[in-house]
Amino acid sequence: MRNTKPKKKQIKIALQIISRKSFIPTRYYLQRWINKALINRTSLTNITLRIVNKKESIYLNETYRHKRGPTNILSFPFEPPPDVYSPLLGDLVICAELVNKEAKQQQKTRLAHWAHLIIHGCLHLIGYDHILSKEALKMETLEIQLLEELGYENPY
Repeated sequence: MRNTKPKKKQIKIALQIISRKSFIPTRYYLQRWINKALINRTSLTNITLRIVNKKESIYLNETYRHKRGPTNILSFPFEPPPDVYSPLLGDLVICAELVNKEAKQQQKTRLAHWAHLIIHGCLHLIGYDHILSKEALKMETLEIQLLEELGYENPY
């Protein structure tokens, strides 16, 4: 009889890469960060991660947030129709070029900045927000804790 470990729970990622001109972390890192943010915080198991160029980021940011220019990450929670079950938690859209540029400007490693933004976006999908200062403190405290557990420094 073989000794087999039970398979570790993972969030299933539908990865869509539109931008290939910029650094993009490997699937291993993306999976690790998404799992860290979501395992034991949601019963939903599927997420779409779309990595886009500036042009698409601008379009989505202006269309859905009514803000000009590109943004580093957008979160789109999925709400199925009533009485319909779906394992889909939602979509994250990340602008690779902008994230890498920000990492350089903020003197962070690209992996550390990507980890922060992926975790940040995942927390938005499960209802965290930072509009009010009390909510922001709660969200930022959890981000710092999760990043520290992954070996990254406080992003703030």
